[in-house]
Amino acid sequence: MTAYDVIVLAGGAAKRLGGADKPTVRVGGRTLLDRVLAACPDAGATVVVGGRRPTARPVTWTREVPQGGGPLAALGAGVRLTTAEYVLVLSADLPFLGPATVGALLAAAGEGGREGALCTDPDGRDQPLVAVYRAEPLRRELALLATEHGSLAGLPLRLLTGELDLARVDAGPHAAFDCDTWDDIAAARARIREHGAVLDEWITSVKNELGIELDVDTDVLLDLARDAAHGVARPAAPLTTFLVGYAAARASAGAGPEEAAAAVAEAARKATALALRWEAEAAEQEPRAEPSGEGAETP
Repeated sequence: MTAYDVIVLAGGAAKRLGGADKPTVRVGGRTLLDRVLAACPDAGATVVVGGRRPTARPVTWTREVPQGGGPLAALGAGVRLTTAEYVLVLSADLPFLGPATVGALLAAAGEGGREGALCTDPDGRDQPLVAVYRAEPLRRELALLATEHGSLAGLPLRLLTGELDLARVDAGPHAAFDCDTWDDIAAARARIREHGAVLDEWITSVKNELGIELDVDTDVLLDLARDAAHGVARPAAPLTTFLVGYAAARASAGAGPEEAAAAVAEAARKATALALRWEAEAAEQEPRAEPSGEGAETP
């Protein structure tokens, strides 16, 4: 794959979320920021522009000047910490972005002398924060805009993309889906629990939580569990225990029984905490009963 660095924009006031810290909102038990970072694990430098937060993997932090100066100011701050020929630029609120979309952007950016590539959503709108830019023209245009306007603060992204020769990549129905409102968050949480997606989402979440990289043949494991238990009522359970066992075995390789037992306990704790977060999200989406009016009759 083409070598690249990534800049994730994780600032903003999130006014439509009531000021909540959007990058730390969880979807499928993982923060939105960690879900975005999981889409580009093979990036060289990983730069996050915004306030420092816990992340599942190491990143380099920076802030735009002035703080709250908008996406172009954030991009200008982030690009100073990158060195690769290509720069992947992402917002921190893309719950369904995956490595396949990142690969498609990198491939399109490298064709025909283009200066980059960006995703388009199902309505044909450009998504400049789901994009790959060649570093040299990106730096050039940011410098020209800063000179022309005095700074990058408050400038719209279209001033940048309008000056670059960019390929367009169809993002499909979900890759460019971003979470601006609580309704968007609820829709994202509901989608990962759909019948055809829930197991893949859960296993991916568990693997990220436990820090393991493993291609799991879920059909084989489910068949084994069904044969052993005469039918599987809750298929997430045997898959999760397998991953817990694998993580514990790796962590305790060459160690004695006591260390192995401690590794199992720690891996189980992490997976249990993840499951509780999934349960808490489901509870948040349940309608709450309205309080009865004062003096209402009890049937």
